[in-house]
Amino acid sequence: MTTEKIDASALDGVSETALMTLNGRAHQAGLPGAILHDPMAIALVDSIDFDFDKFGRKGQEMALRSMAVDSCAVDYLRSHPKATVVALAEGFQTSFWRVSEALPDPQFHWVSVDLPPVIDLRERLLPSSPRITALAQSALDYSWMDQVDASNGVFITAEGLLMYLQPDEAMDLIVQCAKRFPGGQMFFDLPPVMVKRLAPKGMKSSRHYRVPPMPFSLSTVQLAALVGTVPGIKAVHDIPMPKGRGFFFKTFFPAVWHFGPTKRFRGAYTLLEFG
Repeated sequence: MTTEKIDASALDGVSETALMTLNGRAHQAGLPGAILHDPMAIALVDSIDFDFDKFGRKGQEMALRSMAVDSCAVDYLRSHPKATVVALAEGFQTSFWRVSEALPDPQFHWVSVDLPPVIDLRERLLPSSPRITALAQSALDYSWMDQVDASNGVFITAEGLLMYLQPDEAMDLIVQCAKRFPGGQMFFDLPPVMVKRLAPKGMKSSRHYRVPPMPFSLSTVQLAALVGTVPGIKAVHDIPMPKGRGFFFKTFFPAVWHFGPTKRFRGAYTLLEFG
């Protein structure tokens, strides 16, 4: 990890949200009794020259989402130890190292896909590994699929990505992944459907920052219906909300997440199984 501060002010739009996600995760990882072990995220924030304070609150949501993704990836890799994990629009996630730490003998390969400015910063800030391949391109440029060795299984993460795409783009990405990687799995998260109606120009996270618009979302009911409508999807799993810290995130929020009548109104952590 470099000790030199690297300027990240060139990132904008959706790419800038990678810094917001990183900041929230690092803050949570640095608290006493942290819910997420992520020392690399803390070091990353310290290595980047950027006004992180403009993002405002640093809640548990980013850490909880990472915990959910890690759990699904580790489960898949236990039964497919030499699989390839594809991290679409990875931003400044440090999942490769967390997942490696969770496995006794990590053998999986990792493909990080993001826009050139983000990949450039990742390569300057994070350690290299012979098991990591970085592809500087949009997740919507499907040529990344040609770089994936699918012979031992594929696990795709689209953490914090699909909601920022146009609905036809997001659905086509899901369709193409299902078509191309039979036997694989795909994790993604979506906000509540009402977000795109209540905040068509994006939500303000502070006086100084507005999160980009999120034009794509599906309810848990709509997600469950993907099994019958998208060729290649054999199962849709509604992933539980991991337990966080404090009454709200440890007890109340997970309970509401599970409560049947509210399911269609909340966001979703979704795991697709491709047949």
